[in-house]
Amino acid sequence: MTQTSFLVEARRSGKTITVQPDQSIAEALICADINVPLSCESGICGTCLTKVIDGLPDHYDSYLTDEEHAANTEMTLCCSRALSEKLVLDI
Repeated sequence: MTQTSFLVEARRSGKTITVQPDQSIAEALICADINVPLSCESGICGTCLTKVIDGLPDHYDSYLTDEEHAANTEMTLCCSRALSEKLVLDI
């Protein structure tokens, strides 16, 4: 798992936040008062699935297929991180 901080721009919310190494994207967004739908919080249900506008996700879920991971157009916010310095998400 990527153990560095990175930026997430929540495009619809108009906020850019830093996700710390010990924090999920979902946790960071919730701390910034952005509503994130959550259920399992372990990457198996897809409740927090979000469209990726820009950047490269680091997928840690079991919900998406290998092909969907390779496409990098969606990601789960509860467990996945970023390989790029910044992710732009449709949230």
